[in-house]
Amino acid sequence: MAPDETDDDATPDFVSAVRGSWSSALPGLDTSPLDVLGRISRISALSVQRLNGVLATSGVSRSEFDVLCALARSPQPLRASGVTAQTMLSGAATTKLTARLEGLGLVQRRRLERDGRVVLLSLTEEGRALVEEQFPRCVDSDRRLLAGLDDGERAALAALLRRVAANAERHR
Repeated sequence: MAPDETDDDATPDFVSAVRGSWSSALPGLDTSPLDVLGRISRISALSVQRLNGVLATSGVSRSEFDVLCALARSPQPLRASGVTAQTMLSGAATTKLTARLEGLGLVQRRRLERDGRVVLLSLTEEGRALVEEQFPRCVDSDRRLLAGLDDGERAALAALLRRVAANAERHR
């Protein structure tokens, strides 16, 4: 079995330990939502750590890479507000990150001709090449996190998480 796989769903994990601590600290409180949301948070944090490792040699951070990916997915240049909406970064962070990426020659800024106040962002050839090189490595890292799940389990998990995500979007 690969080191990333487990065949024992009942193996105690970090979230189980946290729930045990809460049951001692606040007896009677139903902490069962942590079984799902605590694990989602934990998986997210661990995934970010892994992606930072994958991207370490690229010269960009995960947040910078998120900006590059938002631009790579778009068929046309984006306003900074569009990048902010896609990445869930703050407007200030988007401005700071795009300035750094422009300095690295990965992003180009240009003013909209009909309204000079609007700045459009797009990838340079170097930025697109970086995304095309690094994104498959990031997907492979994600794939390793899903080791041990068959196609049906992955589809079921994705469908359930889609419902949780929809609830989160409705209640933000």
